[in-house]
Amino acid sequence: MEIRRFQSADAEQIAQLFHDTVREINCRDYSENQVKAWAPDNIHFRNWEKICSQRFTYVAEEDGLILGFGELELHGHIGCFYCHKNYQGRGVGSQIYQAIEAKAIAFGLDDLFTEASITARPFFDRIGFSVLTEQQVFLRGEAFINYAMKKSLKNGNYSGC
Repeated sequence: MEIRRFQSADAEQIAQLFHDTVREINCRDYSENQVKAWAPDNIHFRNWEKICSQRFTYVAEEDGLILGFGELELHGHIGCFYCHKNYQGRGVGSQIYQAIEAKAIAFGLDDLFTEASITARPFFDRIGFSVLTEQQVFLRGEAFINYAMKKSLKNGNYSGC
C-alpha cells in the first residue's frame, strides 16, 4: 500500500468510496434516511476534485484501487477521512493519519481537530483524540450526532510519525 497526495484523476474513485462507505458502513450507526442524506445518489466527483485539491489530501492506494483518504486543512482541521468499505480494520486509516500528522508537525501546528461520526469516533479515540463535545448537525433535512474532537501535538503527543 502506498500513501500519496491526491491527484485529480482520483476524484471519481474517492467520490464512489465515500458514497459506498457511508451507505454500507455508517448505516450501522445512522438511519437509512440519514445515510441517504449524507451520501446522496447524485454525488458529483467534480466537487470532490475541487475540495480535495484545495486541501492536503492523502490517499492510500494499492494496485490502482484507492483504499482510503483523509484531508488536512492548513489550520489543523481534518476534513473528510474515509476507508474503503472492504478495507476497514486493516491499518489503512492509521497510515493515512500518520501522513496527516507528519504534515501537521511539519507545519508547526499544536493541535488537530475533527468532527467524527459515531462510526469514526472509536478510531479517533485510539489515535489519541479527545471528545470536546457531542453535537447535533443538520444536512439535507436530517439531524446527525457527531463529536467535536481534538488532539494536542505538543509535548510529544505523537502517533509514531
